Amino acid sequence: MGQRFYVETLGCPKNQVDSDKLVGTLLADGMSPTDDPGAADLVVVNTCAFIEEARKESIDTILALEDQRKKGARLVVTGCMAERYGAELAEALPEVDQVAGFGVPVHHVLNKAGKKSIPVSSVPIPTLDLLNLPRPKSASPWAYVKIAEGCDRNCGFCAIPSFRGPQRSRDVASILAEVEQLEAKEIVLVAQDLASYGKDRPDELGAGSIVPLVRAVSAAVPWTRLLYLYPSDLTDDLIDVICGTGVPYFDLSLQHVSKPLLRRMRRWGDGDRFLRRIDDIRAREPGAAFRSNFIVGYPGETEEDHDQLLAFVEEAQLDWCGFFAYSPEDGTYAMDLDGRVADGLMHDRLAELREMQDEITAARSDATIGATITVLVDEPGVARSSREAPEIDGIVEVPADLAVGAFHTVRVVDAMGPDRVADSL
Repeated sequence: MGQRFYVETLGCPKNQVDSDKLVGTLLADGMSPTDDPGAADLVVVNTCAFIEEARKESIDTILALEDQRKKGARLVVTGCMAERYGAELAEALPEVDQVAGFGVPVHHVLNKAGKKSIPVSSVPIPTLDLLNLPRPKSASPWAYVKIAEGCDRNCGFCAIPSFRGPQRSRDVASILAEVEQLEAKEIVLVAQDLASYGKDRPDELGAGSIVPLVRAVSAAVPWTRLLYLYPSDLTDDLIDVICGTGVPYFDLSLQHVSKPLLRRMRRWGDGDRFLRRIDDIRAREPGAAFRSNFIVGYPGETEEDHDQLLAFVEEAQLDWCGFFAYSPEDGTYAMDLDGRVADGLMHDRLAELREMQDEITAARSDATIGATITVLVDEPGVARSSREAPEIDGIVEVPADLAVGAFHTVRVVDAMGPDRVADSL
C-alpha cells in the first residue's frame, strides 16, 4: 500500500480551500487519504492565527496529533500560524518535522527531507501557487472557492495583510475552471476582501468588478453564495447580481456601528448607513437573508458605543450574527491604542448581545413556519435553504429519504432556535 496522509483544517473557509488544494496535490503525488491520523504517514495541520483563541486551538491540535501519529510519520504545520510565527513555532515545537509558510510550494516542502523550518522572512510573497493548485471534486453538494488572496485594507484590529500580503485576484478563467472541476450544486465564493475582487486586474471583465464574475459563476451552477462583503463596496450592481443568483444572502462585514469607534478601527460607515442599505436590499428582495459579525471591547468602546450596537441589532433584525471579543494582535494599529476595555465588562457586553440575537434568530426562523421553500440536501436528513450558509448558520431537518445532492421543495413545519424542520410536499 502507498503512503497515506491526514489533513486537519482549522479556522475559516479560506483555510478549507487551501487544504483542498493541498489534498489535490498529494493525491496527484500518489498518496492516499485516511481519516485516522494514527494510520497516516504524513500528518498536516493547517493552522489559524487570527486571534489568540485560534492560535491556542492550533497548538492544542498539533500536540494532540503528535501523540496520535505512528512511529516514522511526519508531522507538518502549515497555514496562517506557520506563516506568521514560523521560526517561533519550529523552536517551540520540536515535535514538528516541518513548518511550511505560504511562500514555499507546499507539496515540495511536504515531500522532501531537509530543513526543519522555512524562515518566513526570507520567503517572498506567494505568487498564487496555492490558489491555483489542482483540487479534487467536491465531496459535498457545495464547495468554497477562493477567488483572491491577501488584503489591501488597514483595519486597526487585523494582522492578516502582514502575512497574507496585498490582494491578488485570480483570473476569471481559472476560477470558472475550478467551479466546473468541483461539480458542486452550490459554490460559495470567499476571499479576505471578497467585494474588492478584480481591482488589481482592471483590464479583465467589467473593469475590475466582481459583478461579471458572480454572473459567470451563477450561470454555471444553480446556487452562488458570497461571504464577507465590505459594506462600502456593496454597490447597486452587486446587490442586483446577488439577488439574481437564487441566493439573496448578504454577509456584511460591519464590525461595529458607532462612527467614532469604527474610525478608531480604521473602518468605513456607521449604523445609520448600514440600516439604510439593509432596508434598501429588503425593499428589492423581501426574502433576503443577512449575516454580520461584530467586535466587542475594541479599545475605546464606551457604554454609549455598546448601547448603539444593541439598538442596531434590535432594529436591523439580522438573521444571523456573530459577536467576538476583541483580541490584541502584534503589529496592528489597535495594539497601541488606549482605552482598554476590562475583560469582565467585555464579556458582559458579549452575553447581552448574544442573548438578544439568539431571540431574533429564533423569531426569524419561527416566522417561516408554514412556508414552502427550496432546499439543497447536504447529507441524509440535513438540508439548507438559500437562507443558511454551509457550516456557519442553522440547518433544515428534512426526511431522510430525500436524495442527497439534489434540490427539493419542502414545507417548514417547526423551528428550534436557529434550525428548522420541514416535510416533503
